[in-house]
Amino acid sequence: MLEAALLVVFPCLLAFAGASDLFTMTIPNRVSLLLVAGFAVLAPFIGLGLADIGMHVLAAVVTLGVCFVFFALGWMGGGDAKVMTAVALWFGFTPSFLVFLTFAGIYGAVLTVALVMFRQVQVLPGPARRADWLLRLHDQRTGIPYGIAISLAALQVYPESVWFHALT
Repeated sequence: MLEAALLVVFPCLLAFAGASDLFTMTIPNRVSLLLVAGFAVLAPFIGLGLADIGMHVLAAVVTLGVCFVFFALGWMGGGDAKVMTAVALWFGFTPSFLVFLTFAGIYGAVLTVALVMFRQVQVLPGPARRADWLLRLHDQRTGIPYGIAISLAALQVYPESVWFHALT
């Protein structure tokens, strides 16, 4: 049962967050709340002690503070900030967290450049004009759905995390 939860909870919620941000430019609050709840339920079962859990919480608090500043400056959306904070809770101050931050930054930069280039296209082909989500992505007044980059980075790093190692 623990193995199934470790293989399903985090990956499925992150995949949903990325897809939701791609198609709707929003990440529902329930995703971040479920990630926090999943951490709270599963952490004791993989052997994280109180000190370890405290360090994971501290990583989330620091991340929330940084993300709040980014949100206030208009550099990041609220859903992105919440998901980033929830991912920080899962990874804690570990090498996995540093790799996650690096990948999220790289993927976010690539995504931003790709969307800027995509938004330079003046007229979309006929079928693309019928896809609301694609029109939202093409609109220069909308932001960048960083949840995609955050989710990809988190999913890539998860197999190297303490959670995945608990499976072996």
